[in-house]
Amino acid sequence: MASTEERLKDLRNRKARSEAGGGQARVDSQHNRGKLTARERMELLLDDGSFQEMDALVEHRCKDFGMEKNVIPGDGVVTGHGTINGREVFAFAQDFTVYGGSLGEMHGLKICKVLDMALKTGRPVIGMNDSGGARIQEGVASLGSYAEIFFRNVRSSGVIPQISVIMGPCAGGAVYSPAITDFVIMVDQTAHMFITGPEVIKTVTNEEVSFEDLGGAMTHGSKSGVSHFTAVSDEEAIHLARELADLLPQNNMEKPPTRKTSDPKDRVCEKLDTIIPTESNKPYDVIDVINEIVDDGAFLEVQADWAKNIVIGFAHLGGNTVGVVANQPKFLAGCLDIDASDKAARFVRFCDAFNIPILTLEDVPGFLPGTSQEWGGIIRHGAKLLYAYAEATVPLLTVILRKAYGGAYDVMSSKHIRGDYNIAWPNAELAVMGADGAVEIIHRKRIANSRNAEEERTRLTEDFNDTFANPYKAAALGYLDDVIEPRETRSKLIRSLEMLMDKEELRPARKHGNIPL
Repeated sequence: MASTEERLKDLRNRKARSEAGGGQARVDSQHNRGKLTARERMELLLDDGSFQEMDALVEHRCKDFGMEKNVIPGDGVVTGHGTINGREVFAFAQDFTVYGGSLGEMHGLKICKVLDMALKTGRPVIGMNDSGGARIQEGVASLGSYAEIFFRNVRSSGVIPQISVIMGPCAGGAVYSPAITDFVIMVDQTAHMFITGPEVIKTVTNEEVSFEDLGGAMTHGSKSGVSHFTAVSDEEAIHLARELADLLPQNNMEKPPTRKTSDPKDRVCEKLDTIIPTESNKPYDVIDVINEIVDDGAFLEVQADWAKNIVIGFAHLGGNTVGVVANQPKFLAGCLDIDASDKAARFVRFCDAFNIPILTLEDVPGFLPGTSQEWGGIIRHGAKLLYAYAEATVPLLTVILRKAYGGAYDVMSSKHIRGDYNIAWPNAELAVMGADGAVEIIHRKRIANSRNAEEERTRLTEDFNDTFANPYKAAALGYLDDVIEPRETRSKLIRSLEMLMDKEELRPARKHGNIPL
């Protein structure tokens, strides 16, 4: 019988084999690609000394294709839990040095155990993906584990925050787990996501495309909208994941953590008085408005390179986490289009799921016109944003900065779809449409029959602007709670947010609604 010392030595050897991964040569290869190893990533993600590993000794059960002769403890994924700034999280990191990070049956079940534990305990999950895909040698058992992961991602959606960090290849069915999670962070030049690779595409469609153009971080950050953040390195990606986890509540039963600030709640924002150009068709950068209003000018923008005509992201007001949705006049005049509607709708629904108040800054001339938008389903996509706002029960604060035209006025958290605190600046224009278009419709015959059509058009347009292109008719009807000086915006919002933090709003009992997907 082995002595206690021998048993301890055996245990240490087994643990050492697991920690060694695929061996030094493969570790060096990972480093040469500018990538960290799975364990290095885990140590960087979590607070020093907080990582507690799970399933370090799990091994695959495959006996085909000689796999029984190649068994490495841990099976290509490091799993466990630890803390981020003292708050508990669960995490996993695929190990590319072991079987190329490929997902086999036991590899997948290790991830499932993490997801199950996170859901049971109400803790966020951060997954670091770096995998060659399904382990071919294990066949359908590998596919089964993927499906088990997907099911848990869906079951956890809206209950615990889920963050995916793509730090290498993520192809085929593997992409659907990150796609279901709340946020996707990709490392530029290293991460790739696609359903079918360049070779298959060339065979089937005869298109030639590189890995980077097909599924790189910049592609998914600017063209597809799959990714929410692009990082230049593993280290920056992990820093972003930590920052996100620090902003969010641990589950849907908690309120977001507050953050101390020295920025006075009653700070006067003098810059806001002159930040909007006098000419209503002149652009400006709405991020300048956001930075002036929020605590310490700190704004974490989400999906900054996709659908740039709308801005979304996180900030703090009086120490409270808020989600910000803002039309961006710098791009497409701030119009809502298909992508902008999708981008904002998903963000609004995330904030509502996790008790994060929503601040909407509105300057929208309407929905983007054109056949490509109509044929692409702008009606359906715009309805997603309307649905998201109308469904939300968190505190909803809306500031109309300038334009609020047509159906887009209704959609952008108006009082009619239950905005809680709706205010406008004195230069705001609330109308069915702009003065030029309105005059052409209302006074077409009058202009045509006048002696000087151009002079009459100008006079009628000025008349319309004086009468309707202001916030006072809406305020008179109670559609606005106040018209304020721009410099008062921060203090008014913080005071109202504090009043609304204990808001409760019930909805009819139902299994779930039918959002127009």
